[in-house]
Amino acid sequence: MTLLPDASEAVLPRLTGLAPVFDAGIRCLILGSFPSPASLAAQQYYGHRQNHFWKLLGAILDESLYELPYPERIQRVLAHHVGIWDVYRACVRPGALDADIRAGEANDFIALFARTPVLARVCFNGRTAAKFAPKLARFGLEVCVLPSSSPAYVLPFAAKLERWRAALRQDGDAEN
Repeated sequence: MTLLPDASEAVLPRLTGLAPVFDAGIRCLILGSFPSPASLAAQQYYGHRQNHFWKLLGAILDESLYELPYPERIQRVLAHHVGIWDVYRACVRPGALDADIRAGEANDFIALFARTPVLARVCFNGRTAAKFAPKLARFGLEVCVLPSSSPAYVLPFAAKLERWRAALRQDGDAEN
């Protein structure tokens, strides 16, 4: 007798993330977990308008990142020697929550590190991404865990900003 899978076991598509935002001059890399459905649809990091990422980073860098068109945001972030990427290259996820990520495939950090010779610090945007901190610390990089910029993480914006600012201030270049 063959049993039919129930609806909760339906086959979900394998999702592929976004290319890294970097150049050879980045000194700090901010790693999220995996783009949200809104980010994938827009092909932009932190593309959901309620995500605090661009407001947090803009406040720290003294740039109006949230108001800028996406290509200009990227130019400004790179000018501050900051890169953006995710820990997962691909996964299955039935929604937007990190807790729903299944069958995650890690990005190729070794290839990125070979192209970023002055990279010194990796900041993880949230606890899911932070699971990779011990692995990346083995490369001799400073690592820090940031409170998630997601609106689902209910820490008030001011508290998130205080923690993000303290973490990125340690990398003096992130504010210059």
